[in-house]
Amino acid sequence: MNEVEKVFQRFDANGDGVISADELCGVISALGSGTSSEDVARMMDEIDADRDGFISLQEFAEFCKGYVNGVGDGGVKELREAFDLYDQDSNGLISAVELHQILTRLGESCSVQDCTTMIKSVDADGTVTLTLKSLRR
Repeated sequence: MNEVEKVFQRFDANGDGVISADELCGVISALGSGTSSEDVARMMDEIDADRDGFISLQEFAEFCKGYVNGVGDGGVKELREAFDLYDQDSNGLISAVELHQILTRLGESCSVQDCTTMIKSVDADGTVTLTLKSLRR
């Protein structure tokens, strides 16, 4: 399973294969974002290419790649916003402790060591922290 599918599954709280507006709102709220219902509706509208009211894995993957309606920035703005939520001390790095705190809030069962392992899998410079650049590779 690739990383996009793993992220998709975290958003798909009920496991039905699609992300609803309620599920999207739930994850965003769990991250501590002050995103309004209008912002969530706008996100749904942007990602839900077939306008069926749900985000499929295909739509989610296309959005992540920046191909929604043939335009986009590859989700860079959204990635930056998500990164900022994880980077709780605003130092430009996500530590294993910060990652663990957020994942725990999202209901994930993992240890700080698990988070260290996750970070090591994408960490290019060996600091055992994530930078926005390392996430965009």
